[in-house]
Amino acid sequence: MLAKAIETKQSGKNHPRDHEVLMNFSSDNVSPICPEILAAIAAESESSALPYGADDQSQKLDAAFSKLFGTDVVVVPVATGTAANLVGLSGLVSPFGGVVCHHHAHINMTESTGVAFYGGGAKLMGIDGPSAKIEAETLDTFLTAHSPNGMHSVDPECVAITQSTEFGTVYSVDEVRAIGDACQKHNMRLFMDGARFANAVAALDCHPADITWKAGVDVLSFGATKNGALAVDAIILFDPKLRRHTEKSRKRGGHLFSKHRYLAAQLLAYVQDDLWLRNARHANEAAFALMESLQTLGARAAFAPQGNELFMHMPDTLAQKLRDAGLVFRPWASIGPDAYRFVCAWNSPVEQIRGLAKTITD
Repeated sequence: MLAKAIETKQSGKNHPRDHEVLMNFSSDNVSPICPEILAAIAAESESSALPYGADDQSQKLDAAFSKLFGTDVVVVPVATGTAANLVGLSGLVSPFGGVVCHHHAHINMTESTGVAFYGGGAKLMGIDGPSAKIEAETLDTFLTAHSPNGMHSVDPECVAITQSTEFGTVYSVDEVRAIGDACQKHNMRLFMDGARFANAVAALDCHPADITWKAGVDVLSFGATKNGALAVDAIILFDPKLRRHTEKSRKRGGHLFSKHRYLAAQLLAYVQDDLWLRNARHANEAAFALMESLQTLGARAAFAPQGNELFMHMPDTLAQKLRDAGLVFRPWASIGPDAYRFVCAWNSPVEQIRGLAKTITD
């Protein structure tokens, strides 16, 4: 069945409901597995392999990602972005410490009490900033103003940023460096939630090192699931000394797969020949095309889009017209009563999107 699915994908034959799925902008999680990754998974089903990461594919991960980032890294794969964030963060904060993040950060708004769970009680400390970004000056002021109260207080030990942010904006190279400098000044570790890291790198057209370890990032959750994979995100450790803790935390949390080769195969296919960037560039291009089409119809962007997420203000009448035309998207009340989120993916139909305004008005 799996081989047949791959054959169908590669032959370009569409399922009757593909059009409906392709115009589903509720999330990039609705997208299918891209053919290259599906083929890599199928290839691993042709023979047996050692379990728990002792297989040949898993053993290639550190070298592949060290080449990608231009420095020695440790790769700890997990099956979900939530696990990547929570397990990755657990090595940077003590059970009685705090993680400084934006109020709108995914770890604060959408991952339950996971940071406290994996951190043994660690507390999130939210701060504000425009378009879901932490600003270095605000961070410095917050950390400087913090007044420790000995055993009675929670003291910040780590800073977490999201790249791309929860509002589809992107930290520039200079912005990440400035945050890294503030962390170094206050002896803080720096974590990056990179569920849409590929979209940020594609938008900035920079080397992935420029917004990670060269800017002071200690740990990155490197997203793949939203960008064409079946189910895998990688915890990238730029400090190899964190390996033991991170692997222990992964095991304790139930995220060590016995058949880890299927996670490794996805990641290796994902970074081969820059598939991760090609997929992200396509998603970004689709988002820009969608913004232009929606603006033509009378919608207004809440933020200047940089990645593959759009947040648009529009009247109820336009929202209903789009739904009637088969588009799926989500209201986003945290921005306003007339705000909606649209997320494009690696397979979003760019040409259809460009013709959307004409389709709606005809």
